[in-house]
Amino acid sequence: MPATEKTVRRSALIASAVLLSTALTAPAALAAPKPTTSPSAVPPARMSTVGGERLGRPGTQVNLAAGVPVLPKELSARSWIVADAESGDVLAAHNAHWRMAPASTLKMLFADTLLPKWPRTTTHRVEPSDLAGVGAGSSMVGVKENETYTVHDLWLGVFLRSGNDAVHVLSAMNGGVKKTVDEMNEHAEELQAGDTHAVSPDGYDAPGQVSSAYDLTLIARSGLQKKDFREYCSTVRAQFPGETKKNKKGKRVRGSFEIQNTNRLLSGDYDVPVYQGIAGVKNGNTTNAGATFTGVAERDGKVLLVTVMNPRKKESNGVYKETARLFDWGFAAAGKVEPVGELVPPKSVEEANAAAGPSASPGQAGGTGTGSKPVASAHTGGGADGMGVAFGIAGGVVVLLAGGTFLVNRRWPLPDLVRRRSRP
Repeated sequence: MPATEKTVRRSALIASAVLLSTALTAPAALAAPKPTTSPSAVPPARMSTVGGERLGRPGTQVNLAAGVPVLPKELSARSWIVADAESGDVLAAHNAHWRMAPASTLKMLFADTLLPKWPRTTTHRVEPSDLAGVGAGSSMVGVKENETYTVHDLWLGVFLRSGNDAVHVLSAMNGGVKKTVDEMNEHAEELQAGDTHAVSPDGYDAPGQVSSAYDLTLIARSGLQKKDFREYCSTVRAQFPGETKKNKKGKRVRGSFEIQNTNRLLSGDYDVPVYQGIAGVKNGNTTNAGATFTGVAERDGKVLLVTVMNPRKKESNGVYKETARLFDWGFAAAGKVEPVGELVPPKSVEEANAAAGPSASPGQAGGTGTGSKPVASAHTGGGADGMGVAFGIAGGVVVLLAGGTFLVNRRWPLPDLVRRRSRP
């Protein structure tokens, strides 16, 4: 081999070793993979192991055995996860901790953080400054300057139309975008959603804004503990206030217009039927993120969460079709497949469980707490076609501790989950 060629190869090997050493010793913040939609992109070799060691591995993780159905063949998403919403068992996953741009699924974190802030009847007159900074090409519900809206109106705009205008108004009510984003990141840390970093409150593409299928599932699970969250994410259609105008008689009147949920498994589309048992949660689509979606559905007493991020197969409503296939597999596999990991509880719950000790039984904190049964019904609101009835979900007991923290022993019931049925 010529000396020159040997020298080149030796230099390349040294450079590779230096790069590898730098990557292994670099701070986590610098080493974190950037969001990408490049067709040649591959998941990092090392990812977070929150929820279990296997969830940090690249590729598909599932325990196939006799009686366990094989996974659907038509899956092209870069990342996905199927989990039991109550027990937290992860039934199967694919690159679960791959950090990617989340698009509007990040609005689940926004809602879970801000929903407790105001009663739904609170009103707000929109100032021009409230809408400053809404990204070009954003999805909008149609909020108008100098008009007054209730918080209920604004949340419908966030969940049904993924309205970035409604998100910015609520952020302004909360003290501004920066304060809101800071609170979102603090809440993500409390949920142990370590793959998530919010830069914008609405999921609009921004450098460094990332989440993962695992984290989005954690966030959805937390949000579903809130009655208002369950109502809004399961509402198919609603009336939204319009602009105040003068009628033919010169009188100022304000009408309304219908908005429909853009979650196609909930509202249906020409090539996607309503998924039986669907009850939310949130969809998204941006240039960096591609299509993203987290859904929750119930069948025969089982409640599953599925998150799908960035299907590579570009087909109409592809993210919903792949989600439906994973739901079908999950319901068929539930009770048969050995989990590959778990959805971890929030830090405060984990700490409370540790303080309670091993003697605590379901419904008891340290053996002395008082359990409360899940609520049996809830008003869903906004569903113009009358779809859906709220029921309690059996299978566990919750203790409400001081400060509003939930202590759970393994199972985390979803009280009065709004269940969706297919149209007749």
